[in-house]
Amino acid sequence: MPSIDSAISSSSTLRLDQLPPNQWATVLDLQRTDVPEDRELVLRLTEIGFVPGEAVRIVASGVPGREPLAVRLGHTTFALRRHEASFIHVTPGAARHG
Repeated sequence: MPSIDSAISSSSTLRLDQLPPNQWATVLDLQRTDVPEDRELVLRLTEIGFVPGEAVRIVASGVPGREPLAVRLGHTTFALRRHEASFIHVTPGAARHG
């Protein structure tokens, strides 16, 4: 079974901010960073549920510039800036969503 690290390097892996609208995806991992502010951001994203295996999709985006993104995770919709969504690695398709 491939590891999450090898899956992240595959061509089917996207950052959440690159996912087309209304396409389900599965969270693979969150990007690790040495920047203190971004480490705190990644921790917050993990705490609200962006963890490996979770189904996610972009349900809407603002205009102009597709910001913010309305992101569906489980039964909750979050507004994320593109910068925030860029830390979440996903693969298109979801094993389960509801």
